[in-house]
Amino acid sequence: MQKVSLYLTVALIIVSGVVGIGTGYWLTPQYSLSMYDKNSMDLGAPDKWLDLRYLDAMIAHHRGAMLLAGQAAVSGRDEIRTLSADILKNEPVAIEELYRWKKEWYGDSKKVRDPQVAHLGKYDKKLDLRFLNALIAHHENGIRMTREIRMKSSRTEILDNADAVELFLGGGLGMLREWRKAWYNVVDTNPYL
Repeated sequence: MQKVSLYLTVALIIVSGVVGIGTGYWLTPQYSLSMYDKNSMDLGAPDKWLDLRYLDAMIAHHRGAMLLAGQAAVSGRDEIRTLSADILKNEPVAIEELYRWKKEWYGDSKKVRDPQVAHLGKYDKKLDLRFLNALIAHHENGIRMTREIRMKSSRTEILDNADAVELFLGGGLGMLREWRKAWYNVVDTNPYL
């Protein structure tokens, strides 16, 4: 009798888990995003949750820049230290606006989990190169995200945000690539972004 109770308990736990996940998918389409890698910039279908997914992804994007900048703040180059300080000062302002929109539009106060970013390692003569490589890839991903949201969203604030972010990232991308070429003689392999 005790063996039957154990099997029944295990079976009920498994069934409850499957039903819970299924219900989560059915009730909230954005629930499925928590099951996958948040570092991906695919925003999914243009449904009623699209703008929320963009807000969450853009918050994570800004946090990613801050996490990289925090590591590069020990650079020996004034340009990198200044850029890191600017990122750490300005990104929280952008994040605040995105959180405000989440709350106003969706009643969503949940904090977005920090993204995984490259670990730049200890300070040495290649720290700046590692930072530039990581930040260039970060900017390229952000541009892909802004281009995707402009094709799918119709909300004016989101479209204006995407335009401003892409303009900023595009300009920054040029500067980062110039520094990488001047300091390390690395030629850009993806000039189309």
